[in-house]
Amino acid sequence: MSMKLNRELPLPADLKAEYPLSPSLQEKKARRDQEIRDIFTGKSEKFVVIVGPCSADREDSVLEYVHRLAKINEKVKDKLLLIPRVYTNKPRTTGEGYKGMLHQPSPDKAPDLLGGIIAIRRMHIRVMEECGLTAADEMLYPENRSYLDDVLSYEAIGARSVENQQHRLTASGMDIPVGMKNPTSGDLAVMLNSIQAAQSSHSFIYRGNDATTTGNPLAHAILRGGVDKYGTCVPNYHYEDLTRLLELYGARELQNPAVIVDANHSNSDKKYKEQVRIVSEVLHSRNYNPALKGLIKGVMVESYLEEGSQPIDGNLVYGKSITDPCLGWDDTERLLYFIAERV
Repeated sequence: MSMKLNRELPLPADLKAEYPLSPSLQEKKARRDQEIRDIFTGKSEKFVVIVGPCSADREDSVLEYVHRLAKINEKVKDKLLLIPRVYTNKPRTTGEGYKGMLHQPSPDKAPDLLGGIIAIRRMHIRVMEECGLTAADEMLYPENRSYLDDVLSYEAIGARSVENQQHRLTASGMDIPVGMKNPTSGDLAVMLNSIQAAQSSHSFIYRGNDATTTGNPLAHAILRGGVDKYGTCVPNYHYEDLTRLLELYGARELQNPAVIVDANHSNSDKKYKEQVRIVSEVLHSRNYNPALKGLIKGVMVESYLEEGSQPIDGNLVYGKSITDPCLGWDDTERLLYFIAERV
Protein backbone atom coordinates (compact mmCIF):
# COMPACT_ATOMS: atom_id res chain seq x y z
CA MET A 1 0.00 0.00 0.00
CA SER A 2 1.49 3.37 -1.03
CA MET A 3 -0.25 5.47 1.66
CA LYS A 4 0.33 4.92 5.36
CA LEU A 5 -2.26 6.34 7.75
CA ASN A 6 -0.25 7.53 10.74
CA ARG A 7 -3.03 8.50 13.12
CA GLU A 8 -6.62 9.72 13.19
CA LEU A 9 -6.76 13.47 13.82
CA PRO A 10 -9.36 15.11 16.08
CA LEU A 11 -12.52 16.48 14.55
CA PRO A 12 -12.58 20.27 14.21
CA ALA A 13 -15.44 20.51 16.71
CA ASP A 14 -13.41 18.59 19.29
CA LEU A 15 -10.33 20.76 18.79
CA LYS A 16 -12.45 23.91 19.07
CA ALA A 17 -13.92 22.61 22.32
CA GLU A 18 -10.43 22.00 23.69
CA TYR A 19 -9.15 25.42 22.51
CA PRO A 20 -12.29 27.57 22.48
CA LEU A 21 -12.89 31.22 21.70
CA SER A 22 -14.16 33.10 24.72
CA PRO A 23 -17.41 35.10 24.33
CA SER A 24 -15.40 38.33 24.39
CA LEU A 25 -13.18 37.13 21.55
CA GLN A 26 -16.21 36.04 19.57
CA GLU A 27 -17.64 39.55 19.94
CA LYS A 28 -14.31 41.12 18.98
CA LYS A 29 -14.13 38.98 15.86
CA ALA A 30 -17.72 39.81 14.90
CA ARG A 31 -16.90 43.53 15.11
CA ARG A 32 -13.74 43.12 13.03
CA ASP A 33 -15.56 40.99 10.47
CA GLN A 34 -18.25 43.63 10.05
CA GLU A 35 -15.67 46.38 9.66
CA ILE A 36 -13.88 44.38 6.96
CA ARG A 37 -17.17 43.47 5.28
CA ASP A 38 -18.13 47.15 5.11
CA ILE A 39 -14.94 47.90 3.16
CA PHE A 40 -15.60 45.21 0.56
CA THR A 41 -19.24 46.22 0.14
CA GLY A 42 -18.36 49.91 -0.24
CA LYS A 43 -19.91 51.13 3.01
CA SER A 44 -16.49 52.11 4.38
CA GLU A 45 -13.66 53.93 2.59
CA LYS A 46 -10.93 52.52 4.80
CA PHE A 47 -8.01 50.88 3.01
CA VAL A 48 -7.02 47.29 3.82
CA VAL A 49 -3.38 46.37 4.38
CA ILE A 50 -2.76 42.63 4.75
CA VAL A 51 0.77 42.56 6.10
CA GLY A 52 3.07 40.10 7.77
CA PRO A 53 5.53 37.25 7.27
CA CYS A 54 5.56 35.09 4.18
CA SER A 55 5.10 32.20 6.60
CA ALA A 56 4.29 32.19 10.31
CA ASP A 57 7.21 29.99 11.30
CA ARG A 58 7.30 30.43 15.10
CA GLU A 59 4.78 31.70 17.60
CA ASP A 60 7.00 34.03 19.62
CA SER A 61 8.30 36.11 16.70
CA VAL A 62 4.87 36.22 15.04
CA LEU A 63 3.31 37.49 18.26
CA GLU A 64 6.01 40.13 18.66
CA TYR A 65 5.38 41.25 15.09
CA VAL A 66 1.61 41.50 15.56
CA HIS A 67 2.04 43.35 18.87
CA ARG A 68 4.03 45.98 16.98
CA LEU A 69 1.41 46.04 14.23
CA ALA A 70 -1.38 46.56 16.75
CA LYS A 71 0.32 49.72 18.06
CA ILE A 72 0.44 51.17 14.56
CA ASN A 73 -3.16 50.09 13.95
CA GLU A 74 -4.27 52.33 16.82
CA LYS A 75 -2.60 55.32 15.15
CA VAL A 76 -3.92 54.74 11.61
CA LYS A 77 -7.28 53.08 12.27
CA ASP A 78 -9.25 56.06 10.93
CA LYS A 79 -7.71 55.47 7.49
CA LEU A 80 -6.47 51.89 7.40
CA LEU A 81 -7.59 48.47 8.50
CA LEU A 82 -4.56 46.32 9.23
CA ILE A 83 -4.93 42.54 8.90
CA PRO A 84 -1.89 40.55 10.04
CA ARG A 85 -0.73 37.78 7.72
CA VAL A 86 -0.54 34.68 9.90
CA TYR A 87 0.02 32.13 7.13
CA THR A 88 0.35 28.69 8.68
CA ASN A 89 0.55 26.45 5.61
CA LYS A 90 2.66 27.11 2.54
CA PRO A 91 2.36 25.76 -1.02
CA ARG A 92 5.58 24.37 -2.46
CA THR A 93 5.92 24.33 -6.24
CA THR A 94 7.92 21.08 -6.32
CA GLY A 95 6.63 19.66 -3.03
CA GLU A 96 10.00 20.28 -1.38
CA GLY A 97 10.70 22.71 1.44
CA TYR A 98 9.05 24.06 4.56
CA LYS A 99 5.26 23.67 4.34
CA GLY A 100 4.35 25.83 7.32
CA MET A 101 3.49 25.37 10.99
CA LEU A 102 0.56 23.11 10.15
CA HIS A 103 3.09 20.54 8.96
CA GLN A 104 6.04 21.44 11.17
CA PRO A 105 5.37 23.34 14.41
CA SER A 106 9.17 23.51 14.66
CA PRO A 107 10.67 24.15 11.20
CA ASP A 108 13.86 22.21 11.98
CA LYS A 109 12.02 19.11 13.19
CA ALA A 110 10.02 16.34 11.53
CA PRO A 111 6.41 16.87 10.40
CA ASP A 112 3.80 16.62 13.18
CA LEU A 113 0.32 17.33 11.89
CA LEU A 114 -1.46 16.83 15.21
CA GLY A 115 0.97 19.19 16.91
CA GLY A 116 0.60 21.51 13.94
CA ILE A 117 -3.16 21.94 14.04
CA ILE A 118 -3.00 22.59 17.78
CA ALA A 119 -0.12 25.07 17.38
CA ILE A 120 -1.77 27.12 14.65
CA ARG A 121 -5.11 27.35 16.46
CA ARG A 122 -3.43 28.42 19.69
CA MET A 123 -1.34 31.01 17.83
CA HIS A 124 -4.34 32.55 16.07
CA ILE A 125 -6.21 32.77 19.39
CA ARG A 126 -3.21 34.43 21.06
CA VAL A 127 -3.10 37.01 18.26
CA MET A 128 -6.72 37.90 19.04
CA GLU A 129 -6.32 37.85 22.82
CA GLU A 130 -3.10 39.80 23.09
CA CYS A 131 -3.21 42.13 20.10
CA GLY A 132 -6.90 42.70 19.43
CA LEU A 133 -6.49 41.90 15.73
CA THR A 134 -7.95 39.05 13.71
CA ALA A 135 -5.78 37.58 11.01
CA ALA A 136 -5.57 36.33 7.45
CA ASP A 137 -4.40 32.87 6.43
CA GLU A 138 -4.15 30.95 3.17
CA MET A 139 -6.68 28.23 2.39
CA LEU A 140 -4.21 25.70 1.05
CA TYR A 141 -6.21 22.63 2.12
CA PRO A 142 -9.99 23.31 1.99
CA GLU A 143 -10.97 20.64 4.53
CA ASN A 144 -8.37 21.82 7.06
CA ARG A 145 -9.90 25.31 7.32
CA SER A 146 -12.57 23.88 9.64
CA TYR A 147 -9.95 23.99 12.40
CA LEU A 148 -9.65 27.77 12.01
CA ASP A 149 -12.91 28.98 10.45
CA ASP A 150 -14.04 30.68 13.67
CA VAL A 151 -10.83 32.71 14.14
CA LEU A 152 -9.98 34.02 10.65
CA SER A 153 -11.26 37.29 9.20
CA TYR A 154 -9.73 36.91 5.73
CA GLU A 155 -8.57 34.02 3.59
CA ALA A 156 -6.62 33.86 0.36
CA ILE A 157 -6.61 31.16 -2.28
CA GLY A 158 -3.21 30.93 -3.90
CA ALA A 159 -2.13 31.00 -7.53
CA ARG A 160 -1.68 27.22 -7.66
CA SER A 161 -5.05 26.48 -6.01
CA VAL A 162 -7.35 28.97 -7.70
CA GLU A 163 -8.37 26.58 -10.49
CA ASN A 164 -9.17 23.76 -8.07
CA GLN A 165 -12.88 22.96 -7.82
CA GLN A 166 -12.86 22.12 -4.11
CA HIS A 167 -11.25 25.46 -3.24
CA ARG A 168 -13.84 27.33 -5.27
CA LEU A 169 -16.79 25.45 -3.79
CA THR A 170 -15.48 25.74 -0.23
CA ALA A 171 -15.01 29.49 -0.72
CA SER A 172 -18.69 29.72 -1.72
CA GLY A 173 -19.66 28.69 1.81
CA MET A 174 -17.49 31.19 3.67
CA ASP A 175 -18.88 34.32 5.35
CA ILE A 176 -15.65 36.35 5.27
CA PRO A 177 -13.80 37.93 2.34
CA VAL A 178 -11.86 35.41 0.30
CA GLY A 179 -9.25 36.64 -2.17
CA MET A 180 -8.75 34.60 -5.34
CA LYS A 181 -5.25 35.12 -6.76
CA ASN A 182 -4.61 35.09 -10.46
CA PRO A 183 -2.88 31.82 -11.45
CA THR A 184 0.87 31.70 -12.03
CA SER A 185 0.19 32.13 -15.76
CA GLY A 186 -1.32 35.55 -14.99
CA ASP A 187 -4.62 34.62 -16.71
CA LEU A 188 -7.27 37.02 -15.36
CA ALA A 189 -10.13 35.02 -16.87
CA VAL A 190 -9.23 32.04 -14.69
CA MET A 191 -9.26 34.25 -11.60
CA LEU A 192 -12.62 35.79 -12.52
CA ASN A 193 -14.10 32.35 -13.21
CA SER A 194 -13.01 31.38 -9.72
CA ILE A 195 -14.63 34.48 -8.22
CA GLN A 196 -17.84 33.75 -10.11
CA ALA A 197 -17.84 30.17 -8.82
CA ALA A 198 -17.21 31.32 -5.26
CA GLN A 199 -20.06 33.82 -5.42
CA SER A 200 -22.50 31.11 -6.56
CA SER A 201 -24.44 28.45 -4.67
CA HIS A 202 -23.23 24.83 -4.84
CA SER A 203 -23.90 21.35 -3.49
CA PHE A 204 -20.88 19.08 -2.96
CA ILE A 205 -19.16 16.67 -0.59
CA TYR A 206 -17.36 18.37 2.29
CA ARG A 207 -15.68 16.43 5.10
CA GLY A 208 -17.91 13.41 4.42
CA ASN A 209 -21.11 15.47 4.34
CA ASP A 210 -23.58 16.46 1.64
CA ALA A 211 -23.17 20.24 1.82
CA THR A 212 -24.96 23.16 0.16
CA THR A 213 -23.63 26.72 0.11
CA THR A 214 -25.34 30.04 -0.56
CA GLY A 215 -22.39 31.72 -2.32
CA ASN A 216 -19.92 34.27 -0.98
CA PRO A 217 -20.56 37.82 -2.24
CA LEU A 218 -17.22 38.92 -0.73
CA ALA A 219 -15.07 36.76 -3.03
CA HIS A 220 -12.73 39.07 -4.93
CA ALA A 221 -9.51 39.33 -6.94
CA ILE A 222 -5.90 39.39 -5.80
CA LEU A 223 -3.37 40.47 -8.43
CA ARG A 224 0.02 38.87 -7.73
CA GLY A 225 1.70 38.99 -11.14
CA GLY A 226 2.35 36.04 -13.42
CA VAL A 227 5.12 34.10 -15.11
CA ASP A 228 5.36 33.68 -18.88
CA LYS A 229 6.40 30.52 -20.73
CA TYR A 230 10.05 31.52 -20.48
CA GLY A 231 9.89 31.83 -16.69
CA THR A 232 9.98 35.63 -16.72
CA CYS A 233 7.86 37.47 -14.15
CA VAL A 234 5.14 39.65 -15.67
CA PRO A 235 3.70 42.17 -13.16
CA ASN A 236 0.04 43.15 -13.20
CA TYR A 237 -0.14 46.05 -10.75
CA HIS A 238 0.28 48.86 -13.31
CA TYR A 239 -2.46 51.35 -14.15
CA GLU A 240 -3.29 49.54 -17.41
CA ASP A 241 -3.65 46.22 -15.59
CA LEU A 242 -5.98 47.73 -13.02
CA THR A 243 -8.20 49.45 -15.60
CA ARG A 244 -8.31 46.21 -17.60
CA LEU A 245 -9.48 44.33 -14.53
CA LEU A 246 -12.14 46.98 -13.99
CA GLU A 247 -13.36 46.42 -17.54
CA LEU A 248 -13.42 42.65 -17.08
CA TYR A 249 -15.37 43.00 -13.85
CA GLY A 250 -17.85 45.23 -15.70
CA ALA A 251 -18.43 42.54 -18.33
CA ARG A 252 -19.59 40.07 -15.66
CA GLU A 253 -22.46 40.28 -13.19
CA LEU A 254 -20.30 39.85 -10.12
CA GLN A 255 -21.09 41.27 -6.70
CA ASN A 256 -18.88 43.81 -4.93
CA PRO A 257 -16.08 44.20 -7.53
CA ALA A 258 -12.84 44.48 -5.59
CA VAL A 259 -9.13 43.79 -5.81
CA ILE A 260 -6.24 43.49 -3.40
CA VAL A 261 -2.83 44.06 -5.00
CA ASP A 262 -0.11 41.69 -3.80
CA ALA A 263 3.08 43.74 -3.90
CA ASN A 264 5.42 40.76 -3.71
CA HIS A 265 5.61 37.41 -5.55
CA SER A 266 5.63 37.84 -9.33
CA ASN A 267 4.74 41.52 -9.08
CA SER A 268 8.10 42.24 -7.46
CA ASP A 269 9.95 39.23 -8.88
CA LYS A 270 10.51 38.52 -5.17
CA LYS A 271 12.72 41.61 -4.90
CA TYR A 272 11.16 42.43 -1.56
CA LYS A 273 12.35 46.05 -1.37
CA GLU A 274 10.32 46.76 -4.52
CA GLN A 275 7.14 46.36 -2.48
CA VAL A 276 7.46 49.95 -1.24
CA ARG A 277 7.59 51.36 -4.78
CA ILE A 278 4.81 49.06 -6.01
CA VAL A 279 2.46 50.13 -3.21
CA SER A 280 3.23 53.77 -4.00
CA GLU A 281 2.34 53.25 -7.66
CA VAL A 282 -0.91 51.47 -6.78
CA LEU A 283 -1.92 54.35 -4.50
CA HIS A 284 -1.14 56.83 -7.28
CA SER A 285 -3.31 54.90 -9.75
CA ARG A 286 -6.08 54.70 -7.19
CA ASN A 287 -6.02 58.42 -6.47
CA TYR A 288 -5.78 59.34 -10.17
CA ASN A 289 -8.87 57.39 -11.24
CA PRO A 290 -12.03 57.54 -9.05
CA ALA A 291 -13.29 54.27 -10.54
CA LEU A 292 -10.10 52.53 -9.45
CA LYS A 293 -10.45 54.02 -5.99
CA GLY A 294 -13.68 52.09 -5.64
CA LEU A 295 -12.14 48.89 -7.01
CA ILE A 296 -8.80 48.76 -5.17
CA LYS A 297 -9.63 47.88 -1.58
CA GLY A 298 -6.11 47.29 -0.35
CA VAL A 299 -2.65 45.84 -0.73
CA MET A 300 -0.82 42.78 0.52
CA VAL A 301 2.76 43.13 1.79
CA GLU A 302 5.23 40.50 3.01
CA SER A 303 7.08 41.80 6.05
CA TYR A 304 8.76 40.46 9.18
CA LEU A 305 10.90 41.69 12.05
CA GLU A 306 14.13 41.30 10.06
CA GLU A 307 14.46 41.90 6.33
CA GLY A 308 15.31 39.28 3.73
CA SER A 309 15.22 35.51 4.16
CA GLN A 310 17.41 32.69 5.43
CA PRO A 311 17.86 28.95 4.95
CA ILE A 312 16.68 26.57 7.63
CA ASP A 313 19.79 25.54 9.50
CA GLY A 314 21.12 25.53 13.02
CA ASN A 315 21.67 29.29 13.21
CA LEU A 316 18.25 30.78 12.52
CA VAL A 317 17.91 34.54 13.00
CA TYR A 318 14.87 35.39 15.14
CA GLY A 319 12.13 37.09 13.13
CA LYS A 320 13.66 36.51 9.69
CA SER A 321 11.73 34.68 6.98
CA ILE A 322 12.58 31.07 6.13
CA THR A 323 10.54 31.20 2.93
CA ASP A 324 10.22 34.26 0.63
CA PRO A 325 12.23 37.39 1.54
CA CYS A 326 10.32 40.07 3.43
CA LEU A 327 10.58 43.76 4.24
CA GLY A 328 12.08 44.45 7.64
CA TRP A 329 10.16 46.17 10.42
CA ASP A 330 11.58 49.69 10.00
CA ASP A 331 10.66 49.80 6.30
CA THR A 332 7.25 48.33 7.10
CA GLU A 333 6.48 50.96 9.72
CA ARG A 334 7.41 53.77 7.35
CA LEU A 335 5.34 52.19 4.57
CA LEU A 336 2.22 51.91 6.73
CA TYR A 337 2.36 55.59 7.72
CA PHE A 338 3.02 56.49 4.08
CA ILE A 339 -0.10 54.59 2.99
CA ALA A 340 -2.21 56.24 5.71
CA GLU A 341 -1.17 59.69 4.46
CA ARG A 342 -2.16 58.97 0.86
CA VAL A 343 -5.39 57.00 0.87
